[in-house]
Amino acid sequence: MSPLTGTIGCVSTSTGPTTRRHRPPEPVDLALVLPRFVRGSGDPTSHRVSDDWWFAWTTPDGPVTLHLTSEGSDVLASAWGDGADWMLERLPDLVGGRDDPSDFTPRHDLVARGWPRMRTWRVPANGLVAQMLVCSVLEQKVTHDQARHGWRTLVRLAARIDDDGPAPGPVPPGMLPPPTPAAVLRIPSWDWHARAWVQPSQSRTMLEVARRAASIDRLGDAVAPGDTAGVAALARRLESVPGIGPWTTAEALQRSHGAADLVSVGDYHLAQYVGQVLTGRRTDDAGMLRLLAPWAGHRQRVVRMIGLSGERKQAFGPKLAPADHRAH
Repeated sequence: MSPLTGTIGCVSTSTGPTTRRHRPPEPVDLALVLPRFVRGSGDPTSHRVSDDWWFAWTTPDGPVTLHLTSEGSDVLASAWGDGADWMLERLPDLVGGRDDPSDFTPRHDLVARGWPRMRTWRVPANGLVAQMLVCSVLEQKVTHDQARHGWRTLVRLAARIDDDGPAPGPVPPGMLPPPTPAAVLRIPSWDWHARAWVQPSQSRTMLEVARRAASIDRLGDAVAPGDTAGVAALARRLESVPGIGPWTTAEALQRSHGAADLVSVGDYHLAQYVGQVLTGRRTDDAGMLRLLAPWAGHRQRVVRMIGLSGERKQAFGPKLAPADHRAH
């Protein structure tokens, strides 16, 4: 095993979960790493109590429920479902095993002040490109509340269509598996708009991602998490899918491939916020990329550190208003 991924052991039983114990080469704080996979406080596919984290995902091998917790320097994982082995093979990546910040230089006062605490944070990678794309498409050009409502509704609609019941294993009450591509394709057009409040352009893109999910995931499997050049090339290929642009690929690949350098260009407020924090002045996407250029290879790391710094966003203009595309 690579020195970047630490040590790992596996136990599998016929009646219980498959379990693994992983010791990262450097300490990792799950409370900093794992929130990137949580889609709001009401996310049916995730659950947290203290340092116990639960996730329901759909892998190429089938559904999986994953429970993660820490014990000293170790990360303990238990998994249920057909996708258990697939997911546990990626446990080191899931806690940032291939994210290497050894050549990172803080450079800016605010970043330097936050760096000691952020040394236990890594950019995680769960390997699920198509699934992360679906989540990111739901967040395109909508408010936070719209995106969270859309995800909750989509998960519940898909669960009824697949009729699979709760996520596998002894999950917390109410946990559901995420929608499979087949379920996404079977959601009636009326439900997209009237119940999930998803814009027509978003639903068209999600259907396109669902149709291509197998090939998208094959493309993702060919790129190692943390491979900056490979991830950038993957992003360009994904942007050939109608409705997928740089913002969506960045948001998805930050989670599926630990993209520490891929910035969410096109965000409604991000460039203004980064400009405010780093220079005291608002800027646009081009200006943000110029400001982040000294951190090449770690640009998303800096953005994430700024977001976790506690620095408040200034009100630069009108908030993005919810758009109602339902028929009357």
